[in-house]
Amino acid sequence: MITRRKFLTTSAALAGGSVVLQNSQPAQAAPERRWEKSYSGGSQDRPALTPGLPGRDYKPVITPNGAALPWKIVDGVKVYHLIAEPVRHEFARGLVGECWGYNGRVHGPTIEAVEGDRVRVYVTNKLPAPTSVHWHGVYLPNGMDGVGGLNQRAIKPGETFKYEWTFRQYGTLMYHSHHDEMTQMALGLMGMIVVHPRKPAMPRVDRDFVILLSEWRIDPGTFRPNPNEMTDFNVLTMNARCFPGTEPLVVKKGDKVRIRLGNLSAMSHHPIHIHGQYFKIVATDGGEIPLSGQWPETTVIVPVGTTRDIEFIADAPGDWAFHCHMTHHVMNQMGHNIPNLIGMNPGDLDKRVGSLLPGYMTMGQDGMGDHGLHVESGHMAVPKNSIPMVGAQGPFDYITMGGMFTIVKVRENLTSYADPGWYKHPQGTVADLARADELQRDGVQRG
Repeated sequence: MITRRKFLTTSAALAGGSVVLQNSQPAQAAPERRWEKSYSGGSQDRPALTPGLPGRDYKPVITPNGAALPWKIVDGVKVYHLIAEPVRHEFARGLVGECWGYNGRVHGPTIEAVEGDRVRVYVTNKLPAPTSVHWHGVYLPNGMDGVGGLNQRAIKPGETFKYEWTFRQYGTLMYHSHHDEMTQMALGLMGMIVVHPRKPAMPRVDRDFVILLSEWRIDPGTFRPNPNEMTDFNVLTMNARCFPGTEPLVVKKGDKVRIRLGNLSAMSHHPIHIHGQYFKIVATDGGEIPLSGQWPETTVIVPVGTTRDIEFIADAPGDWAFHCHMTHHVMNQMGHNIPNLIGMNPGDLDKRVGSLLPGYMTMGQDGMGDHGLHVESGHMAVPKNSIPMVGAQGPFDYITMGGMFTIVKVRENLTSYADPGWYKHPQGTVADLARADELQRDGVQRG
C-alpha cells in the first residue's frame, strides 16, 4: 500500500529525474523567426535590376478617369516628375472644385513600376504653401519617407526635391502629401502606386483597374473643398469623380479582372460591393494573401489608409453596379440638415410658398428618388456649381444614385474595350409588370 509520504517522495524523485534528463539534452538552436526578415522588405542595399518595361515585364494598369505618370530611363534609373499645383477639377458635369493636385490632375497620375526598378522622383512645388510627398506602404530609406519635419524639411513653393529608392516589393500602394495633411489631402494631393512583380507567380489578369476612394465637403454654391470637415462629407469619389462622372469598367465575358482599391478618405471606411459576381480578396498594401487565406466575397471593406486587391472571372454578362454600400455615399451633395417629411401630406404648400418663392418644391415626403431628375430638368432650382441628389438617366428609368458608384459592363464577343453602351437583355430576362393571367395562375392578388 502506497502511503501519502511515499507518493510525495516518489513524485519528487521523478520530477528531479525529469529535470536531470532535460538538462542532459544537447542545446538546440532557437527556431528561425523568418517573418521578421520581411517586415521592412529586407536589405536596403539590394541591387537594382534592369528597368522593367511594359509589354515585356508587365501589362499596364488602367486608371479610369485618370492617367499614368510618364517616365524615362536615365543610366538605368526610371525618372518621374510630379508637380504639385492648384487644379480646377470637374467631379461630374455641374460640379467643379478649386483643388490641389499633381500634374494638372486630381487625383494625381498613377505611378507604375516593376519590382527591382531603381526610381527617381522629382517633386516640384507650385503650390502657395510648403508640401512633401509620402510614399505610402513603400519600403525605402528613412530619409525618403516624406514626412515633413521628421524625415525631411518641407518643400517650399518654387523648390524641386529629389526622392530615390529601389522597389524591393510589389503590390498596390499610394502616395500623398505628408505636410499639413488635413488641408492638403482634403484638397486632393494623393495618388496610386502600382508595382508589378518581377516574376509573377500567377497568370496575368486580362483587365487590371486602379481606383482611389476619397471624400470631400463641398457646400452647394461653393467651389473650394472644406478641409475642416470631420464627419459630414457630401461628395464621395472614385478616382476623384462621382457618378455620373465615373467611367464604366468594361470587360469581356471570361476575362480575369483585378480591381485595385485604395482609400485615402479623411474619415470613412468604404464597403465596396459588386453586383452579379463574386470576387476574392487577393492582396493588401502589405502584400499578397496566400491562396489558402483567400475567401469569396461580394463586398470588401477598404479601411482608411489601406489598399485591397480583388479578382474575379467576369462570367455574367450585363451592366452591374459597383459601389460603396454606405447609402449616403452613393448620393451627391446630400445633407442631413433638413426636416424629415416622409409620409407627410404637404397639401397646397408648394403653391402657397411659390407665390413668395418661385420654383419652391417641398422635399422628401415620398423620399428623394425624383429630385435628381427635377434638378437636371431645371424644374428644381439649386445653387450654382452643385449637383444635389443628381444621378443619371439609365436604359429604363433615372438611376437615383451618385457619389461612389460606377458600372462594370460585362459583354460577350467584344472587339474593343470602349464603352459598349447599355446592355441588350435577352428576351424574357427583364423584370416587368406582371400580367393578369400570371397573377391568376399563381394565386397572387393584384396589388
